This record gives sequence, structure tokens and C-alpha cells, in this order.
Amino acid sequence: MEKLVRQARHLEVQLLGDDHGNLIHLYERDCSVQRRHQKVIELAPAPNLSPKIAAELHQAALAIGNEVGYRAAGTVEFLYDTEQEKFYFIEVNPRIQVEHTVTEEVTGIDLVRAQILVSMGHRLGDANVGLPDQPQVTTNGFAMQCRVTTEDPANQFRPDYGRIIHYRSAGGMGIRLDAGSAYSGAVVNPFYDSMLVKVTARGRTLAETARRMERCLQEFRIRGVKTNIPFLIQVIDYDLFLEGKATTRMIDTTPSLFQLPTRRDRATRLLRYMADVIVNGNALVARAGCGPTGRSHSASADRYSRSSPRARANQICAVGTRREIAAADRHHHARCAPIVVGHAFANLRHAASRRGLRASRPRILFARDVGWRYLRYFDAFLEREPVAAVD
Repeated sequence: MEKLVRQARHLEVQLLGDDHGNLIHLYERDCSVQRRHQKVIELAPAPNLSPKIAAELHQAALAIGNEVGYRAAGTVEFLYDTEQEKFYFIEVNPRIQVEHTVTEEVTGIDLVRAQILVSMGHRLGDANVGLPDQPQVTTNGFAMQCRVTTEDPANQFRPDYGRIIHYRSAGGMGIRLDAGSAYSGAVVNPFYDSMLVKVTARGRTLAETARRMERCLQEFRIRGVKTNIPFLIQVIDYDLFLEGKATTRMIDTTPSLFQLPTRRDRATRLLRYMADVIVNGNALVARAGCGPTGRSHSASADRYSRSSPRARANQICAVGTRREIAAADRHHHARCAPIVVGHAFANLRHAASRRGLRASRPRILFARDVGWRYLRYFDAFLEREPVAAVD
């Protein structure tokens, strides 16, 4: 028989010990936001927890660690009954955990480095380790970690896989990214963990930390695979979470968290439209057979326009004379309507500069300006999804 805790918070205490009998705690973490007993968002220290309960948790964790002579980094985990205000021991994790980053942010202690040094035989109080005695270990503000994964919240969180056609992470003050192998062009396969990056935010208060985390998640751009970012934003905006009262059943009992906004993906769709117009032209534009001055285009342009789109792409991307490229450029300038790029232009210009290209128009791009000269951007559009889409 196991104890039933109806309204539980998952709390854990970080320990760090050496081979010389020294053992300290680095305060607690709140890992209550879970789905199917898997942690989704972690906080440090635990919000809305009475100092009395927190002190009892710390002492219980130290008692367990001292009893077994624990060394290096480890975590003692508890369930806290919010109705009865009692806590119950779950287990000890004798390792560095995924969520250790929030403890590092609020204490300023590098847990990984400290664990390596004590494993080499150093004491916690040695100068090269630099860990103070327990009374000097304090926390500053709050930290929050979100695990960005390639899971589809609208499809029972099933892992998605495929090629990441564009990846742009966020940053800024108070943001820490522990990234794996996520980048534009990376292939996510179904045989490994679906986590792309751990995002850790810190702030003076829980509300400030949540706002910083939301801003960071909003700035992420991951195209080609589904992610749980919209769901994470829903959770950190939820009132019960912001009040520090989340329990392990909050996600399962809150259907509104799954009412996710539709991602419009405007920039990628705009670039696909540009690629289509550049390669195939626009039938709505009058005088498609004439150049800007009303004269017929040259024989070189005829040669490009009569060939298939795929052949035109290969011809233009191949080595050709400046005169042929200029002729095709003038021809398609007349055929293609101006495309207002607006805020997306800055990212397009940045991507162009990384590839040694130029994009100098300030806000309005004619298809001519990004057309045949930059056709290599959209070469993959003709047969498959673009692999270098810019958002």
C-alpha cells in the first residue's frame, strides 16, 4: 500500500558533498508541473512554500545524505501534501539532473564543476572549489527552466521528427540556453530523446522570471518539426502557476492549457510565395511578355522562360555570362509584382550576408532584387520543402 496524496507538489533538495564528511544543501526546486510524471517546467526556489516546511525539507535531505555518507551531487525528492502540509520521501537521484540549471542560477554555484573537483579529492571549502559553509549559501531571485522538445501538444504530445528547415534561438539578459544539436538543417529522428534545448530564465520575482521566459519562447523560430513551445507559453501564463500553487495534476485537470493558438508561419509562407513568383512568374501581372519599357525581352530571356522551372533554376545557378543573367533579370522584373517584406527583410538580409550575398533594399523588395541572383535560396522549393527558409 502507498500513501495517497491528492494535491501534491513535487519538491526536491539539491545536495553536494565531498569525501571528507562535508555535506551541504543548495535549497529546493519545485518540479510540480508534470505530464504523465515527466517534468515539464522546474522552478528554484519553490514558490509559495512556508519557511518552516522548506527548513524541514532541507534538514530531512541532509539527514539522509549524512546517514549514507553521500558524496558529489545528488537530489533528494519529496511529495508535499498541500492539504495536510506534510511531506513524504520518494527517492534519491545520485546524479546531476536535467533541472540543475535553475539551482545554479539562483545560488551562483557551478554544480558540474564542483562535482568534478570533489571527485578529484578536494574539499568543499578549498579555495579552488570555493563553496562556503551552509549559513553562507543563499539564493537570489527565482529561476525557471522549460524543456523545448519536438513534441506535438495537439497530438497527445507524440514526438515529431524530420528536418529542421530553420532554427533561431532567443537570448538576452537573464536567459541561459543549454542546447544540443538543434540547428537549421539538422535531422530529428525518432530514436532519441526529443528535447532540443533547455531554456533557463532568471529574475527577481516569479512574475518577472515568467515574463522573461515567455518573451524568450515567443522569439524562438523552429520550422520543419512541431514543438511544445505554444503549450509552454500557455502554462507559464496560467494564473495558478504564477501564484506558485501548481500541483502534479495541474496539466491533467486543466483542458484550457491545450487550447493552443494556430501558428501562422507568415514569414516562411511569404518566402515560399516569393520563390514561386521568382521561378514561375505571376499570371496576374499585365504585360508579362515585355520588359519595363514595353520592348520584348531578349532571346536569352526567351531561352530561360521556355524551359521548365527546374531547368531554369539549374541554368541560372550554373555558371553563366553576366549578359544572360541580366537579360533574365530584366524579363522577370516586369513579370513579378512588388512584394512588401517589411520586418522580415532584416532577417533575409542577415541570411544573405552569411552566404556572401547582398540584399540592400530597405523595406520593399521587387522579385528582381532577390530573384535570379539569389535563386539558390529557393532551389529546393521546386521539388521539396525549402531547407534554408528564413523567418
